Amino acid sequence: MGLDCGCGPGPAAAAMLREIGHEVVEYDPFFRPDRDALERRYDFILCSEAIEHFHSPADEFRRLDRLLAPGGWLGIMTCFQTDDEAFARWHYRRDPTHVAFYRETTLRLVAARFGWSCDVPVKDVALMRKSCRRSPAPGVA
Repeated sequence: MGLDCGCGPGPAAAAMLREIGHEVVEYDPFFRPDRDALERRYDFILCSEAIEHFHSPADEFRRLDRLLAPGGWLGIMTCFQTDDEAFARWHYRRDPTHVAFYRETTLRLVAARFGWSCDVPVKDVALMRKSCRRSPAPGVA
């Protein structure tokens, strides 16, 4: 089962995934605010054009880690920030709903923080996979 996290008003990705046989739950804090969706574990989570809206990215990535089942996949699509000199003029930055911006290296650091693998197969897409091994409880070696 998968989660389309930040699906927006017209969850096209969820519809496409269902079309090929996947069971998908939709969640968006504004358009599909079903809190029960945040109480499950998922084999995959899709965040397409969503992480740039995270007001508290560290908290949101911790939530995604909690929602991902061991061995689960997190697919992210967002415009990677690549040019400091052009940042002020960047169309993506000028959207007032975009409050966080990520470089490829930032997403790799996030993945490392949670023990996920991270691959960037194409521009502006990161595929992360949670380890199948259970992590020890904090403070336990």
